[in-house]
This record gives sequence, structure tokens and C-alpha cells, in this order.
Amino acid sequence: MSTWTLHCSNCEYTAPGDRLASLCPNCSQPLVVRLTSAPPKRDGLKSSWSLWRYADAMPLAEGEKPVTLGEGMTPMLDVPALAKSVGVRRLWVKDEGVNPTGSFKARGMAAAVTRAKALGVKGLVVPTAGNAGAALAAYAAAAQVPVRIWAPATTPPPILNTVRAMGADLVLVDGHIGDAGKAAMQFAKDEGWFNIATVREPYRVEGMKTMGLEVAEQLGWRLPDVIVYPTGGGEGTIGIWKAIDEMIGWGWLPVGTRRPKMVIAQAEGCAPLVRAFAAGQDHATAWEGPVTYAAGLRVPGPLGDRLVLRTLRQSEGAAATANEEQMKAATFELASSSGIDAAPEGGCALHVTRALVKGGVIAPDAEVVVFNTGSGSSYRW
Repeated sequence: MSTWTLHCSNCEYTAPGDRLASLCPNCSQPLVVRLTSAPPKRDGLKSSWSLWRYADAMPLAEGEKPVTLGEGMTPMLDVPALAKSVGVRRLWVKDEGVNPTGSFKARGMAAAVTRAKALGVKGLVVPTAGNAGAALAAYAAAAQVPVRIWAPATTPPPILNTVRAMGADLVLVDGHIGDAGKAAMQFAKDEGWFNIATVREPYRVEGMKTMGLEVAEQLGWRLPDVIVYPTGGGEGTIGIWKAIDEMIGWGWLPVGTRRPKMVIAQAEGCAPLVRAFAAGQDHATAWEGPVTYAAGLRVPGPLGDRLVLRTLRQSEGAAATANEEQMKAATFELASSSGIDAAPEGGCALHVTRALVKGGVIAPDAEVVVFNTGSGSSYRW
């Protein structure tokens, strides 16, 4: 098992890893985990076929049992038909829709609820655009920790029904996830519950980084040229880039390994990170009036904005959008060409991939991994 410390992503603040932690108390930016134990060994991976295969690379204390529903180790499918259609040499789709509760959010919640339970929280709260709420409801049920979830009333009903089925206390709000966030924050403050919102605590990103570990392992311990990730709050993009840096530092990948271009895909109706990247800014301003069918992308003011934008620039990556019709068409193409039950977020990523190939940003000889972050069934009435 591992030991770790917490470090601010923006200033010099540090803290021990044996306590509940939220944003940096000095500058209000996200904290990140740094392992202080001996570097984990690639040849010592667990036999578990879940993200806990990488337990030694995770913040998991000696004797601590993870809260798990079998999340992670999702398929990464080579889809020649899509590679040909998009115009690249090779294209894989990493299908996160097969995770518990139907999205990549299971990874972050498994890690975050594991730590929260170990540290004896009174209860957990989260504002959600949908999938994070469903995931928290499931992992809180598994951990037997009380939970209250705030979600926009426009969240797809199948996702809300999952939250209810897990026994969580669900509060619907008029507006977007930012409005839900204000309510969740106030309740946490008043009742002494812990707010587990995206990058507000450091452990959800630790669960998300396992996507990067899996991509490397599934490719035979190498990296693709490009990773395209549909991005709302940013924890997936942040986590994958963190994993790449750690794998090189641990010796899991050779020194000098060329890192992939990281590309984020956002909806045209809610694209604060794309706008900030295009303007050369180091932070994003909140998007006014966010509108998109892809609920997971309807995040107007992502708290992880600085980390996402830093990742894009460090990787010499890119950021682009899809409108609703483009997203719908690409979602159908992704599903009909691969058999994957794609969510609109996955369709957004596929459209952006094609657009960047046409624009010369992604080379035609590139090997590309496109993430489908959720299940299409979550969007069906």
C-alpha cells in the first residue's frame, strides 16, 4: 500500500494525506496527491480486474479496503471503420459506459468514497450534471454513508432514477450545476457534511488517473499520439495527464517517452475551456446560459479550469466544440460503426477528432484514443 502527501496545484501549500482535504486554504485552488512511498512497480500489479489492479499507485492506506463495485478496466476497442472515416491511421474507443452506473464517474467516486469513509465523514454531498450523482449514490450505498445530491431538474430522467434507486436524498434545482453547487456547499457548511464535488477534494482525480494507466497497459505499455476527451468539469483530462507523468517518473514508461497531445471536446452551447484556450488565458470565465443535450458537458464554471488549460498547453494539445446536430450525428456514427452504446459526450469527442484532422491539427498518420465517457442508455426516456 502507499503513503502520500497533498500539494496545492498553484502555490507552495502542503498537507499530510491522513485527513479530509478540500481546496487549498491559501489560494482556493485544487490539491493534488503525491505518493511518498517507494514507486510502485509495474510488474507488481494486482490480479484484480478493476481499477484497484493499480492499488499500489493509489492513495490506499495499509490495511484499508477499497469501496468497490468492480469499476475500471474498461474495453478499448480498435475501430478501423472509424479510423478510415475520420482520416487517421488507427483509432481506438475507450468505452467508459460499461462502468457501474454507466459512466467514468464511477472511478473517481470509488477512490473518493474510499478515503471519505476511512476518515469518518458524517455524510457526503455533491452537485452534479448527472453522472457524478448517480456514481456517488451507488458508492455511498456500498459504503453505507449518508448522501445528498443536488442536480438540475433538466438532468436526463434515467440518471435521476438511478440516484433514487440507490436510496440517495435527491434535490432538484432550477438552473445548471453551478446553481446546484451553491446549494450543496451551503448544506455541507451548515450540517458538517463533506462536499465531494469535482476537484474540490483530491481523490476523485486519483480514481480518474487509472484511465491513463489502462490506456498505456492496453496498448502494451506505450502511449497513443492523441487522446481526445469530452470535458465538462475536467477531472478526467487532469487525471489522465497526471497518470502519464507518474508512469514516466516511476519507470513504467521509458524516460523520453513522447507524451500524447491531449484534446478536449466541449459542446458549442457550453464551452468555457475551449474559449479560454483559444484566448490564451490560464483560467476560464463562466459560460452564460449553458445549453446542451450532453448533460455531462453542461458545466459552465469548471473548478479544474487552470489544470485543464495547463495540460493542453504542456501537451501541445487542442480544444474544440461540436454543436447539437454534429454531436447527434457523430454519436450515431460511433454507435453504428462500433457497437458501443455511445453517449452524446462520446459523439462530441468523435466529431472534434474529425474536425481537427480536417484542420491539420491531428495528423493523418496518428494513432488516436477517443473516450466515450458514458452509456447512451442514460439518455433514453
